Amino acid sequence: MSVMACDRVGCENIMCDRYSYIYGHICNNCFEELLLSDLDIPTFMDIKKRELPLFDKRKEYEKIFVSTDIEP
Repeated sequence: MSVMACDRVGCENIMCDRYSYIYGHICNNCFEELLLSDLDIPTFMDIKKRELPLFDKRKEYEKIFVSTDIEP
């Protein structure tokens, strides 16, 4: 993890593990939001953090696909 500022508008994180030659650095938090967003990358990078509607369907899908892991 390097000390590089996230290039997303409005993000103040400085610990970025990911880099794109086109879009610059992105922190893990913004990357996770990008995965949940319904936007293309350029639009996502130009929208301030926490202004996006997220489409996390994890809770809904976990009800449908119940885990079969049994912890000892």
